[in-house]
Amino acid sequence: MKNYFRTLVLLAGGLGLSYITMAQTPTDGLMMPKGDICFLLNYEYGQFDHYWEGETLRKNGTIAKVQRRTALVMAAYGISNKLDAYVGLPHVSTNSTTPNGGKFAGASGIQDLSLGLKYEALRKRGEKGEWTAFGSVVFSTPVSNYLSDYQPYSIGIGAPQIAWRALVEYEWNNGFYLRGNGGYTWKGYTEAEREYYYNEGSYYTAWMDVPSAWTYEAVLGKWFMDKSLRVELSYNSSISTSGDDIRAYNAPQPTNKVDMDRVGVFAQYFFKKPKGLGIVASYSRVIHGRNAPEMTAISAGVTYQFGLFTPKN
Repeated sequence: MKNYFRTLVLLAGGLGLSYITMAQTPTDGLMMPKGDICFLLNYEYGQFDHYWEGETLRKNGTIAKVQRRTALVMAAYGISNKLDAYVGLPHVSTNSTTPNGGKFAGASGIQDLSLGLKYEALRKRGEKGEWTAFGSVVFSTPVSNYLSDYQPYSIGIGAPQIAWRALVEYEWNNGFYLRGNGGYTWKGYTEAEREYYYNEGSYYTAWMDVPSAWTYEAVLGKWFMDKSLRVELSYNSSISTSGDDIRAYNAPQPTNKVDMDRVGVFAQYFFKKPKGLGIVASYSRVIHGRNAPEMTAISAGVTYQFGLFTPKN
């Protein structure tokens, strides 16, 4: 039992930590034309066999390699040329692989419904390029009764979240662009299936306060093929504002302070025909963390954009 508890770790999940890829998102530099809608169907596979217990990197023992699969359906709609709306709903499944076929059951189910808005606050063209600035807000809440305290197999943190972000991008005339964003993600309470837990003190309640977090991202990108292809390199960081460390020989819990730094590459291609069809793909890896998995993830998806009420020529 000691080996089992020592290998558990809080999986990255929920709004703010998930790496979402689609045509337009609350954290990129694109806006939907008024009346256009874009649908995304995306699949992501992630795995890890090492994790940080506090700031100490350890290897999974009894549970070996933990796997996480996410199927996401998402849509973006252009309310106006300066205001976009977003809705997303993922299905998540988890399991682990061990030499003897596995001892612990994973979990699966619908995770959290996300609703978001992004507003274009500034667009200014200069001689060598163009500045844009955006603000976004995203709210998410669980839509199924999953167990958030079942780590590392829980499909999410089981708490409502609100994320505010500010984004600035500069695109040169040659197609290169730099984008940065910073934000704050408030996270509420989640209910565990126990009446006592320890978080730097004893708590005789089933309700756990999930730590909020500051998030940052820096992106270097380039448009190719007459803006039919874009490729991005990214670095993003999430820093919890409070929380405790995973204690040795104990399971992690939603109150843990989860920090992580991640690097990734993203690509999107827009087909000439049929117009509106696109594909996306990404790769990411957590390179440093605290109470976090050393997660590697790959994803691929299909997008389709069209005029909702007036067909585009």
